[in-house]
Amino acid sequence: MKVEVITTGTELLLGEIINTNFTYLAQELNARGFDVLYQTTVGDNPERMEDVLKIAASRADIVITSGGLGPTRGDITKELVAKYCGVDLLMDLAVWSHIHTLLSKRNICIAENNDKQAMVPSGAIVLHNEVGTAPGLVLEHGKNMFVMLPGPPFELKYVCEHELFPFLEKRFAGNGIIKSHTLKLRGIGESNVAELLDDIITHQSNPTIALYARHGDILVRLTAKAATAEEADELIAGMQEKVETVIGSYVYGYDEDTLPEVLGKELLAQQKTIAFAESCTGGLVSSLMTDVPGSSEYLMGSVISYTNEVKKQVIHVNKTLLDKKGAVSEEVALEMARGVREVIGADLGVSVTGLAGPGGGTRRKPVGLVYIAVADEYGEACRKFNFAGARTQIKLRAAMAALGFALDRLKENCIEKKSEEISNDHEADR
Repeated sequence: MKVEVITTGTELLLGEIINTNFTYLAQELNARGFDVLYQTTVGDNPERMEDVLKIAASRADIVITSGGLGPTRGDITKELVAKYCGVDLLMDLAVWSHIHTLLSKRNICIAENNDKQAMVPSGAIVLHNEVGTAPGLVLEHGKNMFVMLPGPPFELKYVCEHELFPFLEKRFAGNGIIKSHTLKLRGIGESNVAELLDDIITHQSNPTIALYARHGDILVRLTAKAATAEEADELIAGMQEKVETVIGSYVYGYDEDTLPEVLGKELLAQQKTIAFAESCTGGLVSSLMTDVPGSSEYLMGSVISYTNEVKKQVIHVNKTLLDKKGAVSEEVALEMARGVREVIGADLGVSVTGLAGPGGGTRRKPVGLVYIAVADEYGEACRKFNFAGARTQIKLRAAMAALGFALDRLKENCIEKKSEEISNDHEADR
């Protein structure tokens, strides 16, 4: 079934609020086998709203609106849908009773215009809203089904989960499902992933592959449509095997995994602790790590060594080295990692130093140049990066690269340790 979602409200067009309703509806409807193909946002204007309804009805089977069901003159969605379908609005006494009971419980004076919310299009199915005064409504007209939902996100979610989704699943039983699985990558750019997967993408059908760059990650989303969840899982598993044969070395997690979480799990598994010395990221790496509940079990602490004075006095970076090489250099990055590890007493010391811009860059050291170093019991290493983008983008990319480098280091050391243990066992057998 083709779906169009119409979100109403001039405040959305002015950018005063973020349109979270569409994100929620698209995710939930697609997961239930409904194809959300169009999304329109329109202000509280009768003429434009009528135009949007006509266009949506011409190209979608199900038209879902959010907003415009309130008691004010600007709330016009229900009236215009009823007009389009050629039906009258009638007082629903059950809805009227609910509105009066709810407002009384909240000690809110009942205004005359509250009765407007109890007016229901003739022939409509009422979707009860126990957390608000505006009910959801379903009205069928010709080949179209119109679904009207309240605008406040918590009310919309309540009506969807308790009323709309059960109704749709029963009404369109056998519609199949659409299921997605996301691979999360690091250490590679979106264009490089696209190039590596080009042959697979060219020959895709079901499942499909989509690439995204989001919050410093590269995402590869595999989406399958099938009659059952089990069939969709089988289709996705087959495609995932093909994809990971090509880019598996860059995959760090799946679906809801985050890089800080995965790094934290690896630290816990190896019983290691970590500390950060941050210059250009200004504490962002540490902030990302502490977004994970329980991170105090492995994050010992951090030093925001934003100035050279802090680098020298707190984590003991050599003054001569700073004067000679500059703060943005491999040598200083290594000494920062070594210093924060020793000062805080962590197993891993990770440092970030660079130029986030927009000013301060030179030909030899341009904006976006970042050095990231890791020091541990096995030694130390440094990586050089050249990030592009605005200041906040460079900071985020540098922070994610630091987390990724720390994860790589842990896994490499784990492999080396196991190899040594196997070698020692072989020697003992001899």
